Amino acid sequence: MSFMQGVLGIFILILGCWFFSNDRKKVCFKQIVIGLSIQIVLAVILTEVPFVQSLFFKLADGIMELKDATLRGTSFVFGYVGSGDLPFHAKENANTFSLTFQALPMIFVVSALSMLFFYWGILPAIVKLFSWMLKRSMNVGGALGVCAAAKVFLGQTEAPLLIRPYLKNLSKSEIFTVMTLGMATTSGTIMALYAAILGNVIPNVLAHILTASIISVPAALTISRILIPQTDTHTDGNLVMPYKFRNSMDAIAQGTSDAIKLFINIVAMLIVFVALVALVNRILGAMPNVLGEPITLERILGVIVAPFTWLMGVHWDEAKIAGSLLGTKTVLNEIYAFQQLAEQPVNALSSHTRIIMIYALCGFANLSSLGIQIGGLGVLVPERREDIIELGFKAVLAGSLSTMLSGTIMGLLAYLHI
Repeated sequence: MSFMQGVLGIFILILGCWFFSNDRKKVCFKQIVIGLSIQIVLAVILTEVPFVQSLFFKLADGIMELKDATLRGTSFVFGYVGSGDLPFHAKENANTFSLTFQALPMIFVVSALSMLFFYWGILPAIVKLFSWMLKRSMNVGGALGVCAAAKVFLGQTEAPLLIRPYLKNLSKSEIFTVMTLGMATTSGTIMALYAAILGNVIPNVLAHILTASIISVPAALTISRILIPQTDTHTDGNLVMPYKFRNSMDAIAQGTSDAIKLFINIVAMLIVFVALVALVNRILGAMPNVLGEPITLERILGVIVAPFTWLMGVHWDEAKIAGSLLGTKTVLNEIYAFQQLAEQPVNALSSHTRIIMIYALCGFANLSSLGIQIGGLGVLVPERREDIIELGFKAVLAGSLSTMLSGTIMGLLAYLHI
């Protein structure tokens, strides 16, 4: 990768957003510069400052302890399928890992802990601090600032709960930004799952995942306000406590119950999407080979998206594989794309490309999330359902561009060895 390749990528990405803006004259270029600057500064602090790095290492150790504790629970409930002792002798190099019974159950534990930290006031305090910083630095309204700060930890339908009374009064630009934030970031519950999938192939992967979720917030704010500039008065608002817990055990119980729906949804979506990909590949396999290889959905996506991954800083020899991963994430979901990234042979992608792809894939911007947002936000604020439906596909695009911007910046920092 050359330095200018990444710079060109950022320029084209921003220029493309401006070209497709619904009001180019109202785009504030000062806010674009501020947003990019904040994202770059955050990326440098989170990846290069020794104190922050040591903190992330401790967080990674904590997640590994959490993973081990979860496996104690899964082995007790599911036996050897949940990582307990095998009642038989496994063949050499046999894969005994089960995504459903060993990795996904961490969702229950993290969700329960999140609700407990909410009840104790830890997460609300962090959200208020981040919200204040965003209001001061990026000139966002109080309600939007709270939602943006919460998106570092909460999901795309949970974060808007914190500003539910203000949602109906948000401008069209602010509603779009709320949707983009949901698409461009992930949640604390799912971060642990990503780490479990990629932990054996990428060193200190949790630090990258957490960094990706943080730096994609200013990226989402920047991209969304280019595509739909804020022309109305900002909506003020404070954090609203959406949960009512009687005590700590009630918080743990509700967090566990909330995770059941998420767990079932992920399992079902993965089964259906993997099956659909297999069916599509069977149909495409009936066509004549191209360049000596059968046509597959992954190859098609790779060819289409390869130029965009090249602009992110990926070497052209690896751009098709990277493009396939990015296309898979957008059409299907990021969990399946991360699983594919983990399964790539060591010599298929360089470590530099793998780092870029972690950031580019780390977000909910896919077609299934569009349905989740229309359903979730539509219930929270039925008065704005028409706006939500109208902005849906544009929010998927904005979320994808936001994570791509994060990946490009991280690729540049890695190139410079700051």
